Amino acid sequence: MRRITILGSTGSIGQQTLQVLQHWRQRVSIRYLATNTNIELLAQQVERFQPVGVVIGDAQACQRFRQLSAFRGRILCGIEGLQEAAADPENDLVVVALVGAQGILPTLAALQAGIPIALANKEVLVSAGAIVTEAARRAGVPILPIDSEHSAALQCLIGERRDAVERLILTASGGPFRTLPKERFAEITVEQALQHPNWRMGAKITVDSATLMNKGLEVIEAHWLFGLPPERIQVLIHPQSIVHALVEFCDGSVKAQLAVPDMRLPIAYALSYPDREPLALPRLELSAIGKLEFESPDLERFPCLRLALEALRAGGTHPAVLNAANEAAVEAFLSGHLRFVDIPAVVEAVLERMPVSAEPDLETVLAADAHARSLARLEIQRRRSGILSPG
Repeated sequence: MRRITILGSTGSIGQQTLQVLQHWRQRVSIRYLATNTNIELLAQQVERFQPVGVVIGDAQACQRFRQLSAFRGRILCGIEGLQEAAADPENDLVVVALVGAQGILPTLAALQAGIPIALANKEVLVSAGAIVTEAARRAGVPILPIDSEHSAALQCLIGERRDAVERLILTASGGPFRTLPKERFAEITVEQALQHPNWRMGAKITVDSATLMNKGLEVIEAHWLFGLPPERIQVLIHPQSIVHALVEFCDGSVKAQLAVPDMRLPIAYALSYPDREPLALPRLELSAIGKLEFESPDLERFPCLRLALEALRAGGTHPAVLNAANEAAVEAFLSGHLRFVDIPAVVEAVLERMPVSAEPDLETVLAADAHARSLARLEIQRRRSGILSPG
């Protein structure tokens, strides 16, 4: 029986992971489930899946859970609890589906304990890619991507030599504003930004998909996952979200992975890797789709993608700063404190003001993350108070 811990079990990816595991209950047991504040849903998951323990990131939520829940297993709290659960020697796999850079330390804890990772938290590799991939190399365990695009790339690369790869192409739907005129971006509301045309995801990643920052983060993640230089990773807009990635080889051949846009597919592949398990999901019917469209991304209308590509080329702490500033800006947008059009402006302002460390260690990465968030909050406040004209 395979023993799995899910960090972020109450989020979108975590819930879909449990949906997949429900089909495999006779072969899987749950070690830990983790949430930040959603103790109500966590209590339901505990009753259904009977984990050995739970982790609650928020201290007050953890205290409430202790008071209100009849759960008799282990109850861990905070970042230390996440690290302890991740490094549990009984784990066969840890699913990291936390939001943002908080996933770095638990991911490292698992890898340093020699436990494979199924990674849905792209910010981990964006902020600390060199550190995390080196930890995996030393432990001799894989980092299995849950992102649909990276899962697709992995499937295309099975059985192929990496030195035969000429290009990796990640597709993007273009989000809800793909055809919206740039001059109307200042009018975009939170509700509009959360209406992704193809995928159902958490709020933060949905906004990132609308700005195309998500695709920029995926390019950085792909660089670390597959060891390809930035110039050999490209982005292609594909509104149907049927082709998830393509790999072009040195002889001109191209492999592509196609599937309906359903996150349970890449989740299941990561959970069962290197095998495939049956999954009762809708099948792809190309005749019903009719046509597949592709176009180049517009970096002028979607500057977040440009900023991410530049951060990858700059290297060092640039990606960590990019990610931290973006997290702060998206949070402000979702809270109604920043306009959609100002998200890339805040990120760019922080990137311009932050010093860069070329070969950072973990302490330097975490310090850069904290400093970038502080600068981003100041920039957001300045824009709110009108000291700077809106970008």
